[in-house]
Amino acid sequence: MTTGFDKEYWLKNYSQPKEMDGIGNAKVHARYLKSYFELEQIEVKTILDLGFGLGYMSQAMIRAFTPWRYYGIEPSAHAYELGAKRLRKSSPSRMKTECVDLFTWAKNQTAEARWFDLTICTSVFQYLSDDELLQIMPILARLSRYLYLTVPTDVELDKQINELKFFDEYALRRSKEFYFDLIGSHFTLISSRLWESKLHFDETSTQVSDLLYRV
Repeated sequence: MTTGFDKEYWLKNYSQPKEMDGIGNAKVHARYLKSYFELEQIEVKTILDLGFGLGYMSQAMIRAFTPWRYYGIEPSAHAYELGAKRLRKSSPSRMKTECVDLFTWAKNQTAEARWFDLTICTSVFQYLSDDELLQIMPILARLSRYLYLTVPTDVELDKQINELKFFDEYALRRSKEFYFDLIGSHFTLISSRLWESKLHFDETSTQVSDLLYRV
């Protein structure tokens, strides 16, 4: 899906945002990543944010890492206006935001585009077609050293319907195996929701646990 959701979608599905993953627990996500990278002695100075929505998760990440460069995109005009306003309060050294969808943005990236230490992409992939995902994955691997990714599988979408009474009519249903095959062609899973680009892999600096995944 290359067009953002309208205002009605956000008002209907985000009427109680503090109860949603990535919003109510945004600081927990940020603390987890901050602790992981500190433990592994990896500096995160640049952040790429692919679909920052209302900006809660993004704001928490910026405050945790204080990056000198931040670039965020969001395709929905309504969410972009609210999210970008929230992000400006965090004031990183260099911030740029753009109201554009992930597929269009990725296809416009040149070979000279600068890569980022950490890319955040939460609850976005389920809105892209198989062909779009196949096209953007090598681009993300080139522009991201580490990728923090969340995407609901078909099982999790069923759980949302049965337990939370929430049906997302736009989300494409895919298996866990599908996503692992798709992402695993370009990234290696090194921790919960955290992937390392195979293009940026450096055996001298990577984690021992990561080496075990590659055997």
